[in-house]
Amino acid sequence: MQSLTRAYDNVLTGMAILSGLLLLWMMVSIIVSVTMRNLGLQPFAWLFTSLEYGLLYMTMLGAPWLVREKGHVHIELFTAALSPAGQRFVSRLVAVLCVLVCVVLAWKGAELVAKNLSRNDYDVRAYYTPKWMLTLAFPISFGFMAIEFARFAFGPRMLLSGQAGIHE
Repeated sequence: MQSLTRAYDNVLTGMAILSGLLLLWMMVSIIVSVTMRNLGLQPFAWLFTSLEYGLLYMTMLGAPWLVREKGHVHIELFTAALSPAGQRFVSRLVAVLCVLVCVVLAWKGAELVAKNLSRNDYDVRAYYTPKWMLTLAFPISFGFMAIEFARFAFGPRMLLSGQAGIHE
């Protein structure tokens, strides 16, 4: 079981690294695009397309890792005022609700991918890109986020610490 958990954690870390590389690519593509425009040249159309797709994939690939690291924005003013037992209850409740939301979004994302595949939909921009390649990020990301929130809901770690204003 430990090797499976380690492999899973490595997949999430790999997704986060890829997300960071996409951020780096987006920075480079913006610099190249602006430089070309300032030189009176027409920027490559695929630069814009890759930037738009990069925004989607950067967000989706990095989100599960952020859940694992408790990197999402949350305010713990309410939980800080609770007793330790109340903090545990609220933390688990919030994590369970997050699991439910992520499962629904992963399910709807999978339905969207299936619809894109059955219709043979394309995103038409600089290139014809099969839409399933874009929407595939939704069930994967939300599925992994559901697992991460479930680890907080049913595992030893708490999602909320109750330490208002103190970064963990």
